[in-house]
Amino acid sequence: MVVERLDAEWLHGWCEQAAAALAKFMQSFQARHGFEPGTNVVVLASEASHHATETLVELTPIPSDLTTMYWVIHEVSLPDVENGYFVHPASLVEEHFREYGAVQIDGEEPAMVFASDGGGHLFALAGSGRVWRSTTASWFDQFDLAAAGLQEFLEGLSRQISGRP
Repeated sequence: MVVERLDAEWLHGWCEQAAAALAKFMQSFQARHGFEPGTNVVVLASEASHHATETLVELTPIPSDLTTMYWVIHEVSLPDVENGYFVHPASLVEEHFREYGAVQIDGEEPAMVFASDGGGHLFALAGSGRVWRSTTASWFDQFDLAAAGLQEFLEGLSRQISGRP
C-alpha cells in the first residue's frame, strides 16, 4: 500500500482546524470534567525549530513526512485529550535518537520515534510512511501499526480533540 506523502499546505490547514477544535474543547472542559485543563496546544514551527529539524536531518536520514511536519509544526501537546497525546519537538526526537537510536520493526526500515501518549506508549514513523505504536512503554518491545501515514495519524488526533469516533 502506497501512502501519499504529507503536504505542507494540508498541515497548515490541519493546524488551523486543530486550534479551532482545541478552543472549543477548552471552553467546555471544566464544566465536563470538574477541573481546569492543562495546556493543550499546537505550536507552529519557528526559526529555532527549523534549525533543530536541520540538525536531526544531518544526524540521521529521517522519513520525509517527518521533515515536512517539522517545517510546519514545532510540537503538539494534548495532555487532556483522551489519555494525552504529544508530538515531540525535533530537538527532543534528536535527543532520543542519540540515546536510544531508531526503532526496529519487523519488515520496516528503522523508524523514528516522534510522539507518545499519556500512558508512555511511543509512536514511530517508518521510511514507508507508516506510523507504529509501541505495545508497552518501551523503545525495545513490539510495535503495532497505528496509522497508514502521518496524515491519518494527525486526522485521528483531530477526531480525539473533537470527541468524534
